[in-house]
Amino acid sequence: MKELELLLDNFWIIKDEDKELFYQIKDAIPEFKNFLAEKLGYHIIQNTQLIKLEKIPGKAEAWMGIQEFDNPMEYAFLCLILMFLEDKGKEEQFVLSSITEFIEANYPGEKIDWTLFRHRKSLVKVLRFATKMGMLKVDDGDESKFTNDASTEVLYENTGLSRYFTRSFSMNILNYTSYKDFEKEEELDIDKDKGVIRRQRVYRKLLMSPVVYKEGDFDPDFDYIKKQRSSIENDLEKYLGLELHVHKNCAMVVLPQNKTYKNIFPDGTTLKDIILQMNYMITNMVKTGKLKPDNDDIITISKPFFETMVKELKALNSAGWSKEYREMDFEKLYNEIIHFMEMINMIKVSEKEVKILPLCGKVVGRYPDDFYSKEMEREVALDEAK
Repeated sequence: MKELELLLDNFWIIKDEDKELFYQIKDAIPEFKNFLAEKLGYHIIQNTQLIKLEKIPGKAEAWMGIQEFDNPMEYAFLCLILMFLEDKGKEEQFVLSSITEFIEANYPGEKIDWTLFRHRKSLVKVLRFATKMGMLKVDDGDESKFTNDASTEVLYENTGLSRYFTRSFSMNILNYTSYKDFEKEEELDIDKDKGVIRRQRVYRKLLMSPVVYKEGDFDPDFDYIKKQRSSIENDLEKYLGLELHVHKNCAMVVLPQNKTYKNIFPDGTTLKDIILQMNYMITNMVKTGKLKPDNDDIITISKPFFETMVKELKALNSAGWSKEYREMDFEKLYNEIIHFMEMINMIKVSEKEVKILPLCGKVVGRYPDDFYSKEMEREVALDEAK
């Protein structure tokens, strides 16, 4: 169902941005509302301004943060802007200095100093995010100038959408100290059936995470996937046209070739292609006996050995990479590869070791054979020229 896919793929659907789409999704909601409520425990917010599917993950993942943000201060700025907008009516105007004064007066911890470039830069990033999301509208001015000049003024307008940005919580979260407290929230609800909680958690993991790994000798969530595989497959096919792949130690949802979403792997960008090539190298080394998985299909190697693999990867494939990655400093390239692979659960990195996880063997890629033969010809020609 295309409408359900759009709700899953977008933070929200704003009526003023696409009125036809807004009504198309609104009319289709009855077709999948029960599926969302029963299997995922998801709630749909709909009013005259927007439609929003409140997507709660089954497990917190590193990639689930706001990709535009780089540090905790930016998240704090966003929260304070949301607080600031609570007292503003829809279409009410205000200037940038009123936001900076509110943040300066209410920011916890360190003192905010707008003469510092990093503070101004972070605020501009958050303001741009709020504008992109439709919570703010710029009526006059350019907030990017604030990065270099703290006296810059911008006239904003409140759209009224900010009050729907954060989800409602069934419990008091003031005493929460970790993201894990949010994960346990539903388990503490004495009125909710534990079987329902597990079912909804499993469906959420499958739809929101790149892979669901079996954790320990007996993992109740993975056990549910194995026992209810047929039912889950039917739901995923009926409502989203997706496939469920279940292996000995992991399970994942796979998109058919005719489907795409905003944030998927792979997506055709150079870094994702490099990761596919890295995974091909890993699977080839397993086949030739250079790497040996344990009983959980996990391969443990040293960090220096993984670094050697990246060097070999670059030597073999970099001629086909974009100029940015072809000429990139090796340390930066290595850090980008290891960061991304860790973020989507392909590897786990400790101080001295890298654990290669089963997902690496599931998604692999390489250039055609003639690419490598032509590359060898180029190397021979260069050697002869020397």
